[in-house]
Amino acid sequence: MKHFFVSLLVLASIALNAQDNGGFVIDKIIGKVDNYIVLKSELDKAYQEYISNGGRPGEEARCQYLALLLRNKLMMAKAEIDSVIVPDQDVDAETGRRMNIILAQYGGSQQELEQKFNKTFEQFRLELRDQIREQMIINEMQRRITKDISITPAEVRRFFNRIPKDSLPFFSAEVEVAQIVRLAKVSNAQKEITKQKLAELRNRLLAGEDFGKLAREYSDDPSVTANNGDMGYVGRGMMVPEYEAMCFKLKPGEISMPVETAYGFHIIQLLDRRGNEYHSRHILISPVPSKDDLAAAQHFLDSLRNRILLDSITFQKAAREYSDDINTKGNGGFFTDREGALRVPVDELDPGVYFAIDTMKTGTISRPLVYRTDDGKDAVRILYYKNRIPPHLADLQKDWERIRAAALNEKQLKALEKWFDRARKDVYISIDPAYNYCGILDN
Repeated sequence: MKHFFVSLLVLASIALNAQDNGGFVIDKIIGKVDNYIVLKSELDKAYQEYISNGGRPGEEARCQYLALLLRNKLMMAKAEIDSVIVPDQDVDAETGRRMNIILAQYGGSQQELEQKFNKTFEQFRLELRDQIREQMIINEMQRRITKDISITPAEVRRFFNRIPKDSLPFFSAEVEVAQIVRLAKVSNAQKEITKQKLAELRNRLLAGEDFGKLAREYSDDPSVTANNGDMGYVGRGMMVPEYEAMCFKLKPGEISMPVETAYGFHIIQLLDRRGNEYHSRHILISPVPSKDDLAAAQHFLDSLRNRILLDSITFQKAAREYSDDINTKGNGGFFTDREGALRVPVDELDPGVYFAIDTMKTGTISRPLVYRTDDGKDAVRILYYKNRIPPHLADLQKDWERIRAAALNEKQLKALEKWFDRARKDVYISIDPAYNYCGILDN
């Protein structure tokens, strides 16, 4: 089972590195795969995160981390050879989402973030974007390599029976909790306020004010600090449909009236068009819900809660039909752990959820609770506290989903190891001689 937990923690620590400091300190190269390098600080950081999460210290674990970091770099090198890419807009969207989460931890203050990490906001964002892009490419490569791998119940039982009884993992207290989320829907009145603000900005642009200056001052697009609202040349299908349609209607130099997309309202200036590519810049303003909009969301969930309590609809069905949270609605509103199981360790719960259920009895549904989503949106939710499982040793029946995920992960890891053995012949790999004892490149 240790391979399963090691691989999970490596990926978690890499993701955490991107959130914690936006990049690694350049110190010493200890591995190289074509043009991709592994730094000693990367290995030290990942290893320390593993130890701090309860991992067993030792050179075996350090070697496993180095092997996985090299495998990630090999995936990057092979992705380049095989032309595997992730769309820039997906990278930008994830970077924006992650930046919003990080900024929220510092009260939304860019200045506090800069002081904490001793780098400018833009340096932090660009380094984070590089980290996210690399991880998304690695995830796509792993998906391609393991997409056809499945596991049978018999294989799960064999996997569990191989674990010595005195080595069974001890699971902390777990809970089954579900939510139904209602985002505060922006009223037409709030939308009109936003459109009027953008129309005024458009008039200022037509009067000769600098586009980049106004974009930096007013745009809600997180990339504005780097590009002044300039989206560069993109091809068809790269932007949301409403934005793209307007770009093909405008003449070069023209500035649109406010255009609504899923992100809010834009004013768009077409700079150039060549065939199916176009060059544009924009200012985005996302309308903010009013107190009445938030109250409407609370009223909706209060009514829905009453329907559930009267047994006219189940919580799970209501979550699938009405919840605005895409991460939980498909599971009937239930939160899942890292392996996709519906029982979540209490220490993995969002603090807001943890403190809410701490005052609830199992089997009950909370009244509507106002909160803010990870990406900063005003929302309301109701929580269903279904069950609590006390701390216990791993049990095949009780922990089937978790053990199944561990068994599948082991099988996928073996497939990745076979892929590594084949793929490393296509690239140049070198490792610092100080790590020869790991035997990573041994045949």
